[in-house]
Amino acid sequence: MADLVSAVDPAAEGQGRPSRLGVGVLGGRNNRLAELASGSVVNNPQELVDPARCRIWDRHNRDYAALNEDRCNDLIESILAQGKQEVPAIVRRVQDPDYDFEVICGARRHWAVSWLRQHNHPEIRYLVEIRDLTDEQAFRVSDLENRARADLSDLERARDYLKALDLYYGGSQKQMAKRLNQSEAWLSRYLDLARLPQDLVQAFPDPFDLKISHIGSLKPILKADDMRAAVLGAARRIYEARLAGEGDGPANAPEMIRALVAAAGMTGTMRDKARPPKAPKRTGSDAVIIHSGSGAPLLRVDAKDRRGVTVTLFHKGGGERSEVEAALRDLLDNHWPAG
Repeated sequence: MADLVSAVDPAAEGQGRPSRLGVGVLGGRNNRLAELASGSVVNNPQELVDPARCRIWDRHNRDYAALNEDRCNDLIESILAQGKQEVPAIVRRVQDPDYDFEVICGARRHWAVSWLRQHNHPEIRYLVEIRDLTDEQAFRVSDLENRARADLSDLERARDYLKALDLYYGGSQKQMAKRLNQSEAWLSRYLDLARLPQDLVQAFPDPFDLKISHIGSLKPILKADDMRAAVLGAARRIYEARLAGEGDGPANAPEMIRALVAAAGMTGTMRDKARPPKAPKRTGSDAVIIHSGSGAPLLRVDAKDRRGVTVTLFHKGGGERSEVEAALRDLLDNHWPAG
């Protein structure tokens, strides 16, 4: 562009045209190229394309087969209201005679646009932003975009992390956590969720309701062999009953967890290891959480001062009432001695 500017003959300019206009336009383009070369400006082209020419990346963190009109309804309504897709999907080019692009982020947008084009809105096209990414970069970009999205379940994210652990980080949780800028403990909870047995996961009324917060209740009851067998047996019975149309089983994730914890409590290991609630565990602040012998949260001591003690009861945490009563008695003995 600099050569082109220097080649402009000032004498060739029309007398009525200000000479600085041509140089200014070319100079502006020259400056723009310099900014792109220095990295101070990122130029990712966007295009409106046919979604049929885009394939979903086989390592995408969303279960595309699980998408349906109900799960995408809010996005469908938004696109119809705006008349177009507002936020571009992130794609990369592929060498494939059947496809032009591979979707890294935006599977849900791809499904919604495809559905609309099949239902009387062929004018709506798929907005994409084209990038040049390695597989590891694509994984991190996808994770960052979807981490804050409520419509992506913890289970989908956990399974994506488990696959990425070996694919990109050689099985090193420490290296993966560092690349994701998260703690190892945070990553470990997601990996534990992804490693739950399939017999247990499918027994939940909606497996996508499983969250990393449930790991604290599920992981302890899967350690001992007899407890694990009892829990998986109960999960299979609940799943088979649901398939048979018996509608009196657990209706949501907390009810399912209580049923599994109860099944574990019937085993000899649980009875042999029965003990008073564990000592309070620090949460990083002044609050402490008291757990049952199986690891289920019972109550949290939020604060204490001269006037009293503030307590939160986890009545849906998976513990038994008798365990909570015992914990409350211990709390009273500590803060309100007899006499």
